[in-house]
Amino acid sequence: MPTMTVSGHQYDLDAQTVEAALQGALPEPIHEHFVVINGRRWPPKQVLALVTGLDRADFTTHQARRALTRLGFTAARAASPRGHHQVGSPDAAPPRPAVPGTTGRPESSVEALRPFTGLWVAVRGDEVLVAAPSAKQVVAWLAQHRQRAQSMFRVPDSGQAITGAAPQ
Repeated sequence: MPTMTVSGHQYDLDAQTVEAALQGALPEPIHEHFVVINGRRWPPKQVLALVTGLDRADFTTHQARRALTRLGFTAARAASPRGHHQVGSPDAAPPRPAVPGTTGRPESSVEALRPFTGLWVAVRGDEVLVAAPSAKQVVAWLAQHRQRAQSMFRVPDSGQAITGAAPQ
């Protein structure tokens, strides 16, 4: 387990510890930088604060990105000024889900929505703003972060339900 120093404190962290610390939490809106953990984009400072218990003022975004990339997570910079990513944008890792019926191909929508299977999602255009286990949590997140969605729905539990394929 790698040992790293953040804000003068030493931490023994690995990818599994980070993933476990995020269980039950929802990613905040992406402003400029993000890391991809379990198929979802997270603000690096939010992740490092949750994992270490440090105040976000104790370290920079770049320190958080560096620590998380050393653990094997992908980090990137958001392309658009509002921090949302469209399918096919050069910085997408992985792409934000395209919602069926928008400009994205349905097959790519199925793959893009796979990390959100069984969750409620709030969507604006072809972007998933937030995903959570309950509609109430999605609405609370939207209110807390002053975000507006065009639609909200639950991603089905199976690929067959997403594509409309009949069971075999």
